[in-house]
Amino acid sequence: MTRFGLRILKSLFGTLEHVAPSLGGRMAFGLFCRTPSPTRLTEKERRVLAQSKDFMRRARKHPLTTTHGAVVAYEFTNWGARRDGPAVLVLHGWRSRTEHMRVVVEALLQRGFRVVSMDLPGHGVSGGRILNIPKAVAAVSAVAQWLGPFDAMVGHSFGGAVALNAIAGSVAGVPPVSVRRLVTIASPNALPDLFSQFGAFMGLGPKTQKAFEGRVEAIAGTPLKVFVAAEQLREVRLPTLILHAPEDKEVPASDARAMGDAGTHVSLVWAPGLGHRRILADPGIAARVAAFVATRRERRLEPAAAMPLEDCLPIGD
Repeated sequence: MTRFGLRILKSLFGTLEHVAPSLGGRMAFGLFCRTPSPTRLTEKERRVLAQSKDFMRRARKHPLTTTHGAVVAYEFTNWGARRDGPAVLVLHGWRSRTEHMRVVVEALLQRGFRVVSMDLPGHGVSGGRILNIPKAVAAVSAVAQWLGPFDAMVGHSFGGAVALNAIAGSVAGVPPVSVRRLVTIASPNALPDLFSQFGAFMGLGPKTQKAFEGRVEAIAGTPLKVFVAAEQLREVRLPTLILHAPEDKEVPASDARAMGDAGTHVSLVWAPGLGHRRILADPGIAARVAAFVATRRERRLEPAAAMPLEDCLPIGD
C-alpha cells in the first residue's frame, strides 16, 4: 500500500468513525484478511518455486472443495511406503505456500511419515484472495477428513496459529482435529494483539475498532479474546514444541515465551540467528521437528537455555 493510499484510507476511517463505524469495521476486516496477489512474486519467491519443481512433482495433488472455497493439498509419501501409515499435516504461513515448507516435509519423509501440505486459501494454487482463522480452520478440517487422520501438525507463523485453533476447536461448527503432537515455528501468540496493531496502523477510532474486532465473533462464533495461543495450550494439554528465533522481527520472542509458559506439556527451543523465514530452510531445525514428531515419549523437553539445540530434543522412539 502506498503512503498516499494509506492516507486516503485513514481519512475514510476517520469519517466512518463518526457516521458508520460498523461499516468501517467491516471494511477494516476485509483489508486485514486480504491476501497478496499470487501473481506478484519477488525474485526470491520465483527462485524458490523454480528450485522446488522436482520436489513438487513427487506429490499427489488433491483439489478439494470446502465450505469456504477451493483449496489444494499435496500428499507426499516415500517410495513403497504405506499410505495408511502415520501422517503429518504441514501448514505454511502468510504470503507463503507448500514449496516454502520443502525442507520440513523432506525431514518428515525421512522419518517415515506420510506428509500432507496444503496451500491455505488465497495462497499458492488455492483459490480466493481472503484468509482468516475461521476460513483456514475449515480448510484444515476438510483436508483432515479427506486425507487424515494426522498423527501431528506442524505450522509456521500464521500456519501454527491455524493448527492450534483447529486442534482447540475454536471455530463454531468445525469439529476439533485430533492429533498426538503439535509443532509451531515462529508463530504468534495473541490474535487480539494483531488486531490492535492493525487498528493503530490504519488509524481506527474506538467505535470502528470495536466493530472490526466484532467481525471475528460474527464469522467464528467465538469472541476475539478466545484466540490466544497460550490460553488454548493450557486447555488442550497437547505435547507441543515451539521453535522460535529470539531476534525474529515479525513475531516477537515474547510471544514464544508466553506460549512456552503454558504448561509442562509445552517445550520452547530457541533457534538463534535464523529469523522469521530462514528458520524454515535450516536442515537442523527440520530434523529436530521430525525428531519431536517421531518421539513417543510424553515428557517435557529440558529448557533450552545454555544447552546445544541437539541436546534439547529427544531423538528416536
